[in-house]
Amino acid sequence: MRKLILAAALATTALAPISAAAEAGDFLIRGRIIGVLPNDDASGIMPAFPGGSVEVDNAFVPEVDFTYFFTNNIAAELILATSPHDINGTGDIGGLGQVGEVWVLPPTLTVQYHFNPSGPIRPYVGAGINYTIFYGEDTTSSLNDAIGQTSLDVDPSLGWAVQAGVDYDITEKWFANVDVKYINIETEAILRTGVAANKVDLDINPLVVGIGVGRRF
Repeated sequence: MRKLILAAALATTALAPISAAAEAGDFLIRGRIIGVLPNDDASGIMPAFPGGSVEVDNAFVPEVDFTYFFTNNIAAELILATSPHDINGTGDIGGLGQVGEVWVLPPTLTVQYHFNPSGPIRPYVGAGINYTIFYGEDTTSSLNDAIGQTSLDVDPSLGWAVQAGVDYDITEKWFANVDVKYINIETEAILRTGVAANKVDLDINPLVVGIGVGRRF
């Protein structure tokens, strides 16, 4: 019986996660694969196409983030990723299909509260700000053939962000991570055809879902 009890105890210990718990002064680096899933809402294309609008496609890209712990529970995280998105016509211009493309770079800084800091499973929540830069804007031949050679410019955006996630220990240094963020991105896109300028108010507001691994330093 004693041998059975000892064997069960050893098996439980072997299966239990090894704590990589973060403490004040620790620095974490995570790598994730994220899905950037816009909850977009756009106005009409004003003034030329009030019955037409646009929508932004999903994107799946790698992401890196850096976290510093001020206390065992409180940390700051900087999230860095960039994602390419197709822009599709809707409404009166829906027949054109894809009308443009753009790259989105939304560096986001959050302040987090980490629960159960000394345990092997550590959920957290966070809130902060993001400044989104758009680059690589371009229009497609379908749009240019329909209305003439057109350029696309998208204004930067300053917004807020919230997140929730969990770290799960793999070894003393390495851990798995699942993270979900909602990022507020509101911008204005300008389509210029010759001397004419048409504007679209565009709320992208993506849900960003990520899974990956991290290391504690």
